[in-house]
Amino acid sequence: MNSSSAVPDVPPTAAERRRWARYLVDERAEADVYRRLAGRRAGEERAILLALADAEGRHEAHWLDLLGGEPSRLPRPGIRTQTLGWMASRFGSIFVLALAQSAEERSPYDDDPHASAAMAADEKVHYEVVRGLAARGRRRLSGSFRAAVFGANDGLVSNLALVMGIGATGVAPQLVLFSGVAGLLAGALSMGAGEYVSVRSQRELLEATEPSDYANATLNDLDLDANELALVYRTRGMPEDQALVRAREAVASAQQGTAHPGEPLAARDDDDVVGSAWRAAISSFLFFASGAIIPVLPWILGLSGLAAVVLALVLVGIALMATGAAVGVLSGAPPLRRALRQLAIGYGAAAVTYALGLAFGVTLG
Repeated sequence: MNSSSAVPDVPPTAAERRRWARYLVDERAEADVYRRLAGRRAGEERAILLALADAEGRHEAHWLDLLGGEPSRLPRPGIRTQTLGWMASRFGSIFVLALAQSAEERSPYDDDPHASAAMAADEKVHYEVVRGLAARGRRRLSGSFRAAVFGANDGLVSNLALVMGIGATGVAPQLVLFSGVAGLLAGALSMGAGEYVSVRSQRELLEATEPSDYANATLNDLDLDANELALVYRTRGMPEDQALVRAREAVASAQQGTAHPGEPLAARDDDDVVGSAWRAAISSFLFFASGAIIPVLPWILGLSGLAAVVLALVLVGIALMATGAAVGVLSGAPPLRRALRQLAIGYGAAAVTYALGLAFGVTLG
């Protein structure tokens, strides 16, 4: 990019210089974030992040040219960028990439006449690059994160609804506490058992659908030109002509006593994809329990009545918004919107059961 071509024909105003200085600081801060992230990565991801930092350096040079050199005073980076840098140097997590993705999406260069078209295009490409890097982390995290968020939110919402409903009937605080603890154990055990069955069933299904070595020992007895091995490859989605070639290669290799050069018939190991059923069960139990204990805390602390209900609502509200915001950050969506959605779902369920509890309390009374 030839940054000198963007030098204005008329002297810049003070407001323009302040804006350019802000852009300069932001570009430097973003480049620093990418370098810090690269320091915690290796291989291809490290190279990609360093390339992004270099690109931000080119943008930095553009604003330096417009400013006529390094200004004597520069504004401080924004709080968001400072937070990104702090997180990148200490965690290097998927959260940093997700936040960087959101920052790249909000580039102001499309509407700024002093930013070149190439710079605006760069920012869009940077968004896609960071999105791709974040997607890698999301795929690695998706299974465990899904279990954590689903389990914790299920515990929060279901046990809040339970204690609200029971408490609204006017029963003694000890009964509300007992109901909450029982709901915690029952729900956590149910989640753990369900996750175990789910993962175990998935493993068994994959084992049933993977290629086997049942026919490997007989490959050298097949006719080289007319054999059904090609049908095996066709069932796996290979075109007929390619399947026939692969089958002939396999039979010829078996007859010559050499290794099979084509696709192996033996089953592949899917343990890393599916994971351990017991590990999934224990994780789901703990995640649910960690969420379900929060609505019960006020009664564990000895509170009762309205004070316990209000404290339970506040604690659960904070937890729901935190998990919702985390989902929003990781998915690249607005965190506040996701947080409010989680809060509305949780409080909505609690309101329904509380109303039912009041109705039953009046009836029993």
